[in-house]
Amino acid sequence: MTYLLLAVLWIGWCAIHSGMISLATTEWLKRQLGAGYRFYRLFFNLFAVATVMPLFAYTESLHGPALFRWEGSLIGAQVLLLALSALLFLAGAWHYDLLQFSGIRQITTGSSHHVLSETGRLKTTGVLSVTRHPWYLGGILFVWAACETMDVAVLVRNMILTAYLIVGAILEERKLLIEFGDEYRAYQELVPMLVLLPWRRTARPTKDDSEDQAGVARRS
Repeated sequence: MTYLLLAVLWIGWCAIHSGMISLATTEWLKRQLGAGYRFYRLFFNLFAVATVMPLFAYTESLHGPALFRWEGSLIGAQVLLLALSALLFLAGAWHYDLLQFSGIRQITTGSSHHVLSETGRLKTTGVLSVTRHPWYLGGILFVWAACETMDVAVLVRNMILTAYLIVGAILEERKLLIEFGDEYRAYQELVPMLVLLPWRRTARPTKDDSEDQAGVARRS
């Protein structure tokens, strides 16, 4: 019963968090708040952090028998996953506008974009030529590699957060398709959403596609 409650709390947080940033919610708030909407991203970030911290604390309080530990020869794999996670976050930050992510740019300029770039244009270079969502992928790796010991409570949390990050990437895709249309569809054909699956062959660009992608890169 305890772990069921834990699952419900984590699923509830994920649902609220996703709902607050959904297109339906943000478009409605834009109409209702007008110029005041520029403060919403900052409020959203602060609310997310303030509400997730008690959940992490509650999860850690439910100590149970260890199901898995990063120890011995596995420590090298843990360090590798954490390093890859950090690299994905840093490489993503090179292309993303951290001021927009935090909500500060919206406050100072009064405008925002679906993509986390200062110009609002689609970027496809660097780490974005390997994965379309480096921060989501980095988050998934961090969730599993950051815990020294995994018990049932941590397993429940990690599974829900992994599903949440995957769903978040899918929902982000819908926003980007609305904003960029065929330009983003071409990008989807060339670069995997998270990782390249063994059975999925990424489409090779034709001559016309190559010219289009080069144009996108130059504009970015």
